[in-house]
Amino acid sequence: MTATSLISIALAMAVVAPGPLAALQFGTQQTPAVATPAPPRVTAIDDIRHLSDDRLGGRMTGSAGADSAAAYLARRFEQVGLQSAAGGWFQTFTVAKEAPVAQHAHVGGLRGKNVIGLLPGRDPVLRNETVIVGAHYDHLGLGGFGSLDPDSTGKVHNGADDNASGAAMLIRIAERLAHSPPARTVLFIAFSGEELGLLGSAHYVKEPIYPLSGIMAMINLDMVGRMRDKRLIVYGVRTAREFPTLLDSLNWHAGFDLKALGDGYGPSDQSSFYAVGRPVLHLFTDLHEDYHRTTDDWQKINLEGFDRLSDFTLGLVTALANRHTRLTPVDLAAEPAPAVGSTTTAVTPGYGAYLGTIPDMTDNPGGVRLVGVRAGSPAEKAGLRGDDIITRIGHALVPDLQAMTDALRSHKPGDTVDIVIRRGPQVTTVRATLGTRGG
Repeated sequence: MTATSLISIALAMAVVAPGPLAALQFGTQQTPAVATPAPPRVTAIDDIRHLSDDRLGGRMTGSAGADSAAAYLARRFEQVGLQSAAGGWFQTFTVAKEAPVAQHAHVGGLRGKNVIGLLPGRDPVLRNETVIVGAHYDHLGLGGFGSLDPDSTGKVHNGADDNASGAAMLIRIAERLAHSPPARTVLFIAFSGEELGLLGSAHYVKEPIYPLSGIMAMINLDMVGRMRDKRLIVYGVRTAREFPTLLDSLNWHAGFDLKALGDGYGPSDQSSFYAVGRPVLHLFTDLHEDYHRTTDDWQKINLEGFDRLSDFTLGLVTALANRHTRLTPVDLAAEPAPAVGSTTTAVTPGYGAYLGTIPDMTDNPGGVRLVGVRAGSPAEKAGLRGDDIITRIGHALVPDLQAMTDALRSHKPGDTVDIVIRRGPQVTTVRATLGTRGG
């Protein structure tokens, strides 16, 4: 069986229920049937309220609340017309005990669940290609690791915007798209483990349900519920040549104050897909004062902005899934350095000097493994690349990510340092001139 046939055999056959038998008439009057009222429609704000309820305890990966959220998302996916992916609704992964985050968040050995729903494409050929729409549903649980409230450990961090809003938008788009499926298959994935270092999306690209080569694009929705002044930030615009024109066309109708940024790497799940060469876009309505705090609650969601962005994203996904031809991926390493946006990678804030590496957060192989480097960065100019394992920076050993953070903070922009790496079976040294972020 070929890899591209996997999606086709996953398409379930519809079963049509027989209609009621005609009632026999023998001169007696039939009692008219009493119509059962339809259950009230579940709205987007209902989904956000449920996912950010205190009873789910902040949805920390591996917790009972996260498992409850995963079960809820699977039910909602089914209710709005999606099918389960090959293997079922859930893709389970275990947080490696040696993963960098496990040392700080004490989550090693816990199990996370990606929730995956499938909308089969209607074209017999193009249905073997996919557009992935993703959003993480995990959050910070009871605080501590990752929280920006210093005295909030033990208090529920509900994460209504981060990222119950993105998970709810998945449901909204799936429901509307299911009424008129596009040519290509659309795969909806609610990721776990994003707050711990993109663990769920990294697991998916390592063990994909459907071939990575068949992915047209990955659209990521992270923090999409607090739009202000019609401002929308989109990352990854330069990862496919067609993206700028497509976004301009869609925004002609939407009228957002759209800030388009080129880099496909960033502090959310699109990075995992960009690292394996797929075009990506990350839609984001910007940071706010409640980010990673106990005050990120559903009452603060801008529902009008959420609805406008849902419409925009539906148009984006539909246009991609109905294209006659594939996108043209762009190798940003060969392009001019992209503009720097308002957010940075979650693992590198506060560095005294900038290197521009993207660390792999899923394991710790006696150093810091890279999934990639930013285009135009000191790392790229020094010849570092994905799968390199950094073991020393200057005089400092780098056994893990914290040691790498400390090593970079001990240097100033403009310093030139030797970096020792393992590349396959070889150990080699490269020289990098450290910079400043955006410099």
